[in-house]
Amino acid sequence: MTTLPKIKVLATGGTIAGSSASSTEMTGYQAGTLGVDLLLSAVPGIQKIVDISGEQISEIDSCNMTEEIWFKLANKLNALLADDEITGVVITHGTDTMEETAYFLNLVLNSSKPVVLVGAMRPATAISADGPLNLLNAVKIAIHPDSIGQGVLVTMNDEIHSARDVTKTNTFMVNTFKATELGILGYIINGEVKYYRATTRKHTTNVDLPLEHITELPQVEIIYAHANQNRILIDAAVESGAKGIIYAGMGNGSIHCNAEAALIDAAKQGVIVVRSSRAGNGVVVTTNPFWDENNFVKSDTLNPQKARILLALALTQTNKPEEIQKMFSEY
Repeated sequence: MTTLPKIKVLATGGTIAGSSASSTEMTGYQAGTLGVDLLLSAVPGIQKIVDISGEQISEIDSCNMTEEIWFKLANKLNALLADDEITGVVITHGTDTMEETAYFLNLVLNSSKPVVLVGAMRPATAISADGPLNLLNAVKIAIHPDSIGQGVLVTMNDEIHSARDVTKTNTFMVNTFKATELGILGYIINGEVKYYRATTRKHTTNVDLPLEHITELPQVEIIYAHANQNRILIDAAVESGAKGIIYAGMGNGSIHCNAEAALIDAAKQGVIVVRSSRAGNGVVVTTNPFWDENNFVKSDTLNPQKARILLALALTQTNKPEEIQKMFSEY
């Protein structure tokens, strides 16, 4: 008798587990109402390809994601992935913060086994709900040998994405998740997993950001650049105890002149300042040597929300800008 690969599904809530009074209602539904067993029962034939079981981690709308849930997920995953019987793990998740959870896990998990995050843009009760097929695809990715060593993955709409590169780009379309500049890793074509590229950045087993003995992350805030900006929010972040600030600058991480002095003052007080960009694509590099002289870190291609995660984890290990810059260049 052939032994089926063993997959664990960790459910956190989200639209994939959402329900509405009407099958034509695509907004205004309640997220996270359906349990993991119901999600699995909606996928025809899944029991024929894997030995699968589920566990409910949370039942939230992912816009309410917390670091407590992240820590719970990471600890659970590291324990599961250390089990020789487990082939891989699938995480059902709301789409609003899925890219953030995926990137956090990409930095803290200590296994090369596949971990795949999956969600839906239509609630489970909707006509043409995308959740069941997305979940089936996630399971197929998690058991595919080519998924080993790829880092944490995200799948939606028949595509396979790297946790580092993918982002949500549309408020309601099913093809919302994209790595518009760096590209997808592969597809699920007629049920078959096909990879076409791999990420070059360090992840999982090649990252030295252990969670042992850490119960919370340092406070890191995102400040969004805009015309006619002042220093009020930057000063407030510092006064509230922020250890790091992600400045979502214009273009190539450009800093408004009214904000520049506040960020320099913050850096002099030991707050790590990272220049990111609100542009959505591109690499943040040196344009003004004065910012480098004041130890501002460059985010490379990480968007502000992912830069916040890397900086928070980095600050658990060091507060030296040059060491943190190295992490942004490698991770």
